[in-house]
Amino acid sequence: MRWLQRTLLLLPVVLSISLMPGSASANISDVTLHLDGTRLSLMWGVPFVGILLSIAMGPLLFPHFWEHNFGKISALWGLCFVFPYTISYGIPIATYQVLHTALLEYLPFITLLFALFTVAGGVHLKGSFVGTPIVNTTFLMVGTFIASWMGTTGASMLLIRSLIRAIEGRRYKIHVIVFFIFLVSNIGGSLSPLGDPPLFLGFLKGVDFFWPTLHLFLPTSVATALLLSLFFVLDSYLYSREEGAKPSGGRGRESLQLAGGVNLFLLAGIIGAVLMSGIWQPGVVWTLYHVQIELQNVVRDAILLLITGLSLWLTKAENRVANGFTWGPILEVAKLFAGIFATIIPVISILRAGADGALAMIVGAVTDNSGQPVNAAYFWFTGALSSFLDNAPTYLVFFNTAGGEAQTLMGPMAATLTAISAGAVFMGANSYIGNAPNFMVRAIAEEQGIKMPSFFGYMVWSVGILCPLFLLLTFLFFR
Repeated sequence: MRWLQRTLLLLPVVLSISLMPGSASANISDVTLHLDGTRLSLMWGVPFVGILLSIAMGPLLFPHFWEHNFGKISALWGLCFVFPYTISYGIPIATYQVLHTALLEYLPFITLLFALFTVAGGVHLKGSFVGTPIVNTTFLMVGTFIASWMGTTGASMLLIRSLIRAIEGRRYKIHVIVFFIFLVSNIGGSLSPLGDPPLFLGFLKGVDFFWPTLHLFLPTSVATALLLSLFFVLDSYLYSREEGAKPSGGRGRESLQLAGGVNLFLLAGIIGAVLMSGIWQPGVVWTLYHVQIELQNVVRDAILLLITGLSLWLTKAENRVANGFTWGPILEVAKLFAGIFATIIPVISILRAGADGALAMIVGAVTDNSGQPVNAAYFWFTGALSSFLDNAPTYLVFFNTAGGEAQTLMGPMAATLTAISAGAVFMGANSYIGNAPNFMVRAIAEEQGIKMPSFFGYMVWSVGILCPLFLLLTFLFFR
């Protein structure tokens, strides 16, 4: 297997060389600091595809090597974009691209996840309970409901460890975690701007706060009801095949108690900090190498770090020990998503180029010959791209493709905005990287001894279950 490991390490270098244009000298006066998607070929998407394939195949082909080197592999794929872009357009422009992504996208993203991961990890649900079909379905139902109001990441981090303890005595566990990702980590976040980043961006663009609640309620209710029903039937069948499922950890009967309740108030503080950054606009801006950093975002991230520190200070250590809490999952997410955020830069730029970019066929497919929007196409294209790209900028791309006027999209084109919103939120469940909590839930489950499906193995579940559901939703709501 050594040759395969060396190939994986050398492949990014070879691909980065292939991305370099014939003329590597570009005059900075001729090129704007912003990445021009109209000038990029699909070859610039190779590093992004490479990191996806590495995440998918690495744990299968060489698990030990991957476990100890995934951070290095992620960094190498990131350099596959940064290095040839630097050679092509110069250090100043490449520096701007890296700083812009790091300061305005990656650091806020990982700071929020770090805060939610730490705070939710301090909440411990004590007591002995069995992960029966009724208990498991109730977990999923509650998580789906609260995800729209505390975020899919917050709800996932709050409940996943308790659910894992509930199914400790179960023989069949994988399906429980998979449906948890479907519902709590994705579909449940569709009813408010607090639920999922795409809807929050829509809120910042002028979409009313309760607009998703009204217009996505029926699609979300139908999807949730069908998935919960299917889960209950599947879990009941598998439970009937198990012998002697026991209370969590084999403990005696205990009443349910909540330890570390102070973290629930801290979770509310996290939600408030995120909401504040979208509402409070003081107009104070600092510029760091052409990157504009707004005061409200600095204050938000400072509050999130303060709340994280308070959680560590105020929470008893035994609560985190009882949860099996470690820093491993958040470190894995931080390292892998650093590479994803870097390699995704040219892909998003090509999409933003619209009809003038290399992916013009995707943008053109959402409009018919008369210039009218094709809502089914908006739903599927937004969703398909959100399954593998960051669903927040993908939402913005199609929001702008549909005209970008919030009042129009909430009025005459409400069905189109509904399709875009549902696609961005729902179809994040199609892969482990479709939404940040997916990967974190998987990492926590594996750390607790549940052998989760591989990248493609998970997609067998999502394609087999979610795609028929999304076809039904298309027929019911997005024709």
